Parts: sequence; C-alpha cells; structure tokens
Amino acid sequence: MSYQDILYQVEDGVAVVTLNRPDRLNAWTGQMHVEVRAAMRAASDDPAVRVIVLTGAGRGFCAGADMNALQGIGAGTRAAVADGPFDPEAREDFSKTYSYFPSVPKPIIGAINGACAGLGMVMALYTDIRFAADTAVFTTAFSRRGLIAEHGISWLLPRLVGIAHAADLLFSARRVTAAEAERIGLVNRVIPAEGFMGEVMAYARMLATEVSPRSMRVMKAEIWGAQFQGLGDAIETANGDMQDSFTSADFKEGVAHYVEKRAPAFTGT
Repeated sequence: MSYQDILYQVEDGVAVVTLNRPDRLNAWTGQMHVEVRAAMRAASDDPAVRVIVLTGAGRGFCAGADMNALQGIGAGTRAAVADGPFDPEAREDFSKTYSYFPSVPKPIIGAINGACAGLGMVMALYTDIRFAADTAVFTTAFSRRGLIAEHGISWLLPRLVGIAHAADLLFSARRVTAAEAERIGLVNRVIPAEGFMGEVMAYARMLATEVSPRSMRVMKAEIWGAQFQGLGDAIETANGDMQDSFTSADFKEGVAHYVEKRAPAFTGT
C-alpha cells in the first residue's frame, strides 16, 4: 500500500509505524486512521515482523484529531470511520473503530516522542508498552473542547493510573509532563529526547530477537482478555495455554538454547 500520512518500515524484526504530518504535530485524520490500520495489518501478517513501534515524526506524537475536521462536525453528527473487525475471532470490545490494537497479535510499543493529546492519547493508551521522551507532554484535551471521555479512554485510563488520577486528567485536561506521566503509571519509562528512538529500538529489537514470538502473542491475548475475567477464569485460560505451550516448537527451542548456551532461534510456532 502507498502511504500518504504515515511512514512504514521494517528492520531487524521491528515494524515502525510513524505518523507523518509533522507540520500539524501529526494531527489525526481519517486518512491516517486508514493507513495506520493498514500498516498494523501488514505488520500482523508479515512473519518477519515480531514487534511494532508506533511513533510520530518531528516534534509531536499526535496532537489529537485534526481541528479542521472537527470544525466540520455539525449538530447531531459525529466523525466516524466504518471498519470491520481487525480480527473476526477477537471479542467485540476489540472490534470498535479505535480499540483494535489489543487484537493485533504482536506487541505494540508506543514511542511517545512529543505532544500527545486527545485522540493521540487514546491511541497511545491502546499500545501495550509506552516509552516517552523527557520532552513529551500529555493532555486528554476533551473537556476543553466540550467533549467527553471518548473511544474507551474512561475504561483504559483508570486501569493504568487509578480512578482519582483518571478523573483529574479527564476533568481538567491539564498538561502532564513526561516525569509526572511516569510517576502515575501513564508510561513505562521516560528516556532523554536525545537518543530516544535509539533506546526504544534497542528494546524492540531485544523483544524481536531474544524472546518467543509465540509467548508474546499468547501473553498479549491473556493480558487483555484478563481485563474481562475473574481470577479463576484467568487461571483456567492460563492452564489451557500452558498445555498448548508444552507442545510448541518455541518451548522446545526455549529449553534447547538455554541448555546449549547459545542465542535462541525462535520461529513463533
């Protein structure tokens, strides 16, 4: 596919999806939505890809929905993109317009290099792991646009930072520094802006080369699925997954490379 609003490249088992409207701080458009989804599809289907990184070009990650598009929304209408389910076998919760990242069968790392606001913040929260440059700034933005907690952020945010912090960030839409984002659990780690992508890519390549793709795929499904389960159901799911793991090629390789004291050669099967 030819891309207009994003960049897509694959290297060393890592697919990098870059939002590419730097002059608008990568403000989100319908075209960008279509292209990001297509890139996630390409990365999911490519056996050479084991990890996906989502980031932004220039100074921003994503400044939210493009304001020109928002101005065109009239009373009683809303901006929407019609999508079928990314994975027809995924639960319906992961088949909404912006909630399909959990059904992508590979880990998605959010590399938040700058401003992250509104819909951009929603997309960042759907990634599995989030790293932020020390210059990154976050805001939910919705309350300052007369909007509400959109696209599942009312479900995502309390699970990451707790109800009180989520209420603060949503009600006030205040600017949150990278340091505060790390302190409250919004991001996993803050990295100096100089060398930011190098460190993110080093982590992504580690996942791509040192751990089982099958393990990551199954564990991602377990983590997101467990959000809808009780403890007992999560244990039963894990017990079934463990039995399947014992017959996998990656389990055999996981034992063999450890015993033989060599680098792993996982196949993802």
